[in-house]
Amino acid sequence: LLKDRVGQVEEFVEALARVAAGGTVVDPEVVRQLLRRHRDPLEALTPREREVLGLVAEGHSNAEIARRLVVTEAAVGKHIGNILAKLHLPPAEDTHRRVLAVLTYLRA
Repeated sequence: LLKDRVGQVEEFVEALARVAAGGTVVDPEVVRQLLRRHRDPLEALTPREREVLGLVAEGHSNAEIARRLVVTEAAVGKHIGNILAKLHLPPAEDTHRRVLAVLTYLRA
């Protein structure tokens, strides 16, 4: 339960009784947040990160993205690193994270 719900005594007592009887309780707000995350994986990205990912999806190199956005290549690399982290795409030998990020972008 979220701590602001614990103040609602009747709901808290019901949840406590359910857990004591071997059941489980998940706060409805937690469920809503989890479902919302699955709907739009790009929700966690900043507007600039979405812009960078859009340019990656168009096939642009980091150098070209930097030129178009008037930033350094290092800044683009940082944005791409943040995008990959926020999309939960850890390094792996058998996948290309940049392609997976583009696929996520196109599906969203």
